[in-house]
Amino acid sequence: MQNSTSQLPTPSLKRRLISLVYEAFLVTAVSAFGMLVFVLIATPFHNETLLFYGRQITLFLVVGAYFIHAWTGSGFTLAMKTWRIKIVMLGHAKVPLKNAIIRYVLAWGWILPALAGSYARHLTRGQTAALLGVGILGWAMTALFDKDRQFLHDRLAGTRLISLPKPEKKTKAAA
Repeated sequence: MQNSTSQLPTPSLKRRLISLVYEAFLVTAVSAFGMLVFVLIATPFHNETLLFYGRQITLFLVVGAYFIHAWTGSGFTLAMKTWRIKIVMLGHAKVPLKNAIIRYVLAWGWILPALAGSYARHLTRGQTAALLGVGILGWAMTALFDKDRQFLHDRLAGTRLISLPKPEKKTKAAA
């Protein structure tokens, strides 16, 4: 594998953010399935505290399993594959599990500060949405300050996003 990170093409910020929007739809479906399983298992306990915290933990673990499995396997999720973006770690054929977990936890920086601020300040839904928008924009801007245009969580986890080439078009055989 190449030693220089500058030789690997980085996807544009626009492409990465569009992929992120697509990813949000996929994560919603994965989360809904995880919640269905959780509700079927936990509802008979009739414990509000268990249900409240259990939902949060289940969401964190189900979404984490989705991303970590994709990143350590093929190196991309369905949204990343669609937009020809792959996560790599230089010197490794695949992203190691430890680094994928670190990346997942750090990637919560996109939304967790806004959610925590909203909870602490008892903000309305509209205010929370605005705060989330500011947080997402702020996190996206971390790529503008990185020499390789990588997001902060990629830099800290030792991973990077690269652009995959467009697939070659198949031509019909001459008759």
